[in-house]
Amino acid sequence: MPAFYRVIAVQFVSALADNALLIVAIARMLELAAEAWTVPLLKLSFTLCYVFLAPFVGALADTWPKGRVMVAANLLKALAAALLVAGSDPMLALALAGLGAAVYAPAKYGLITEMLPADQLVRANGYIEGSTVCAALLGTVLGGALVSPQLRNLLPPELAVAVGATPTSLHAGMLGLLLLYLLAALLNAGVPDSGVRYARHSFHAVYLVRRFFRENLTLWRDPLGGVSMAVTTLLWGIGATLQLVVLRWAESALGLALSQAAYLQGVTAVGVIAGATLASQMLRLEQATRVLPLGIAMGLLVPCMVGVHSLGWAAGLLMLVGGLAGFFVVPMNALLQHRGQQLLTAGRSIAVQGFNENAGILLMLSLYAAATALRLELHQLLWCFGLLVASTMALITLRHHRAGVANAAVS
Repeated sequence: MPAFYRVIAVQFVSALADNALLIVAIARMLELAAEAWTVPLLKLSFTLCYVFLAPFVGALADTWPKGRVMVAANLLKALAAALLVAGSDPMLALALAGLGAAVYAPAKYGLITEMLPADQLVRANGYIEGSTVCAALLGTVLGGALVSPQLRNLLPPELAVAVGATPTSLHAGMLGLLLLYLLAALLNAGVPDSGVRYARHSFHAVYLVRRFFRENLTLWRDPLGGVSMAVTTLLWGIGATLQLVVLRWAESALGLALSQAAYLQGVTAVGVIAGATLASQMLRLEQATRVLPLGIAMGLLVPCMVGVHSLGWAAGLLMLVGGLAGFFVVPMNALLQHRGQQLLTAGRSIAVQGFNENAGILLMLSLYAAATALRLELHQLLWCFGLLVASTMALITLRHHRAGVANAAVS
């Protein structure tokens, strides 16, 4: 268990920097006077590697000790922060950080699946989800602090000119991100090897893509794997998009600046932590599918944001949405990881999960970028996203019940 808690610590620091990185990159885009529709492309560029490299990162995670793979991934993220410091395009930096995150995910979740027995996976996912969302909470708060006027004045833009970099008032925040990623890599170096080894296989691109396609079909066709995959894919796509929608909503409906809106995002994360903690204490793996109706309720709450114009009500609503999401996603993640390890391997199943979830993110972010370019009203976006979640979850729940898959089928 000490090794598991060390993985939690590494995950926390790395996710803290990832969430702060997005806020800093958005601030940099605003500083460069970029078009509003390009802001969703930042998150999209971070996600691209998850999708296109999915056939390869799972095989990579199963070939070398996963702790070593995680160190390399955090060093890639540190390089992304260094590119920001040097004045590179924020989208390029986010894409490189996304490459590190894509490599990191199957190694992290695969290592946890190898270290712990199946009956501890729900509780372990509660800890992981809690630490990840806590990092999201503090990361958005940290991102807001890193772009605040107080920190912007800490290092004058003239200093950048002196070292040959592009002038910006965000250098202090960028350097803070770089140090966080280096700290994550340092902590990662002490993560022990689980000792689990898999059969060697070809790294030929065509072979890996074909095998990955078969592995996708295997998980989607599995009754329990398929329902959990559908749920997590939908949830991640909507969640990533709502992260940007909340920033826009906080600015237009509540009159908050970017640094203050980032703090409001943290309120949602508090709810997710509470929901994830509650799920890890109340639910067992065989009870995972009982939470499906909560997805419908969560979707119906999203359009309620339209009528909220006070900070107190906004905080309460976002905390409730976050609580439902946290209670909902923890057992679904645990079920998907358990079925994935049984049907495939730890690393490859997480790569399949990451591919589908991030394909959902790409789709939703592309739709959001298009809607922003078309100047669709915010209340229309909220209704569309809320009804999409509720109706899709209703269909998933109905299909699961018609299939007659017993929760006791988890073994």
